[in-house]
Amino acid sequence: MKVLGACFGITLAITLFCFAKNSNDKQQSWIRINLLGYTPASIKVAVWGSKTNEVPAYFEIIEKETNRVVYKSSNIKTFNAYGPFSKTARLNFSDFKASGSFFLKANGITSPLVLINDSVYKGAADFCLRYMRQQRSGFNPYLKDSCHTHDGFALYGAKAGIKDSTHFNASGGWHDASDYLQYSTTSANATYHLLMAYRDFPSVFEDEKKADGLDGKNAKPDILDEAKWGLDWLLKMHPKADIMFNQLADDRDHMVMRIPKEDSQYGKGFERPLYFMNGEPQQRGKFLNATTGTSSTAAKFSSAFSLGATIFKSQDNIYAELLAKKAKTAYRFALKKPGVTQTASVKSPYIYAEDNWVDDMELAAAALNFGKKKLDQQAIANALSYAEKEKITPWMQKDTAAHYQYYPFINIGHNELAKQLTGNDKANITGYYKAGINQVWNRAKENAFYRGIPFIWCSNNLTVSFAIQCGWYKDLTGDETFDALEQANFDWLFGCNPWGTSMVYGLPNGADTPEDPHSAFTHLKNYPIDGGLVDGPVYTNIYKGLIGITLANEDEYEDFQSNLAVYHDDYGDYSTNEPTMDGTASLIYLLAAKEAQARPKKLVPLQPEAKPSF
Repeated sequence: MKVLGACFGITLAITLFCFAKNSNDKQQSWIRINLLGYTPASIKVAVWGSKTNEVPAYFEIIEKETNRVVYKSSNIKTFNAYGPFSKTARLNFSDFKASGSFFLKANGITSPLVLINDSVYKGAADFCLRYMRQQRSGFNPYLKDSCHTHDGFALYGAKAGIKDSTHFNASGGWHDASDYLQYSTTSANATYHLLMAYRDFPSVFEDEKKADGLDGKNAKPDILDEAKWGLDWLLKMHPKADIMFNQLADDRDHMVMRIPKEDSQYGKGFERPLYFMNGEPQQRGKFLNATTGTSSTAAKFSSAFSLGATIFKSQDNIYAELLAKKAKTAYRFALKKPGVTQTASVKSPYIYAEDNWVDDMELAAAALNFGKKKLDQQAIANALSYAEKEKITPWMQKDTAAHYQYYPFINIGHNELAKQLTGNDKANITGYYKAGINQVWNRAKENAFYRGIPFIWCSNNLTVSFAIQCGWYKDLTGDETFDALEQANFDWLFGCNPWGTSMVYGLPNGADTPEDPHSAFTHLKNYPIDGGLVDGPVYTNIYKGLIGITLANEDEYEDFQSNLAVYHDDYGDYSTNEPTMDGTASLIYLLAAKEAQARPKKLVPLQPEAKPSF
């Protein structure tokens, strides 16, 4: 197990109580928990999974310090088979309000350490910012070196009067995942989530880094420094009103694993190609994408610029005015040819196959009202019109989807628009959120993990987005119907899943988290990629059909693979164990929300005279 810092205080000694990977090959039953922990007031449910038909009649909570039983309950809901388990059950201890360190025990099986306190999520969002800084292109503060400083040369801009190979300064931004190509669609979405996290939960974030990402303070929360890094790159990708680029580099990046420096495999020295957004299918090599227009990506630019302008207005008015201007030109660019812009690929068939765009236009229209004392009713009308065209994010109604087919995985526009509405219009928009959540709930309620998210590529990203949507629905309506579902999705990310592992590198410290991700940083240099959210489990049939996956080591989760889904903590599995920049940015928002929600609560000390309840 890796120990990567003093945060999130689970020590190695605790692992003596935990069931490490393959610790007992005769073990037939397990208790899965949220390894990061719970707040005293939260819904708290562990999941029992057994390869037999055994289901406990009751469970106990044991205080770590005293080894005494402090709680006993038969609040157990039994379910049938799921994944590798023949029998599963939900062990509900939500009425246990004490703070401290505990273990759950049932039928002789002991859980990993259960942490309960109001500070359990403190610093988690900032911890994940480490991964964002490590993903920086241009100057990389983790490596204390620069890379990709020659980007880039334009392609497909002839109709806009841009000759092929014309140079534009596009250095900066974030590497997309464990490769070093860069996409505008994911970068703009990530930037928006970071800006939104600061706007909604400003007190959560600390100032420990300078703008360049190096140690020091600059009187700005680190989340704002990171968001500005994203905005600055987006400005370069939209240098003029009639020029916008969709991506920098392509899948030729995948030819060799390396630490980022200067790439020369694109045929023009150290420059990498910039794909102009012309609203038409683009082909490099033998693959053709299905681009139909400019809206999906350009609208994401516009909304990020609009939110950035509002946030930076009090800090740098000149910069804010530039962002506001770019928001309008990007919005007009989105209207040039209504439709979706997909990414381009040269050597492989895998692209970001985005297939929806009206959600992006809804958000961009609503965002044009940010910071205005008097709302523009035409912008609201436009946003409402787009909202009607995609009431429910399509993946929620499906069991599968293509890679990034419905992106982003949450309709942010519904949330931003609803806050500008009243009466029936607001009720309609929040009703769309409820309808989508119900689609997932209808699948989730059939299993003990409350899992209703399809196991498509980057399933963890969908899980984060869905948990956020549940939270937004509650905030907008006061309806607590889906609280348990929201919590189950959050718990899944941090270990309450069939594999019993957190899906975030190094979080929490000392627990079972990814150790061998598909990353050049860890594979070549053993550099920790703190805070990176990995892709997550995929359907087994998807995994078996992917190109070029060979596990490098013995599968430590073999006991928990099934015909339903697989997850491998293995460098060789890029489909389940590769961290993503945009997924991590979304997780930062979710973790910030969790920390902010926990802060007002008061600790409830465990009373010595407390008696077990049954």
